[in-house]
Amino acid sequence: MVAADDAPSFAQRLGIQKDQVVQELGWDEDTDDDIRADIEEACGGELLDEDADDVIDVVLLWWRDDDGDLVDRLMDAITPLADDGVIWVVTPKTGKPGHVQPADIAESAPTAGLMQTSSANLGDWIASRLVQPKSKAAGRR
Repeated sequence: MVAADDAPSFAQRLGIQKDQVVQELGWDEDTDDDIRADIEEACGGELLDEDADDVIDVVLLWWRDDDGDLVDRLMDAITPLADDGVIWVVTPKTGKPGHVQPADIAESAPTAGLMQTSSANLGDWIASRLVQPKSKAAGRR
């Protein structure tokens, strides 16, 4: 599926840039292959899985209501994340199976040591951008 020339691509909406290392967590049969392909094209490489040993620039975390404890998953996602890295929590939109209440993300982020900064519309999915506070990231390494 090719986006219209004037519409931002999924990767553009997420701020994905060439040569960024993108890790994908929470993949399942319901994930959107158009989003995944667009991100791979934008970063110029394949999405890494959870076994990757690289320093990660962007985590794409597919998350559904019944996936467990979001705080635990976010804590795991932070470990390989670059100091200026971003975690995008991608959830089904309201009315779709697995929809996650925005409050769940808003409450989980600070518990995991992250701040929610923005969101992006990705068709049937909505993505919430989480980052590490500057003071915490600076003191980590």
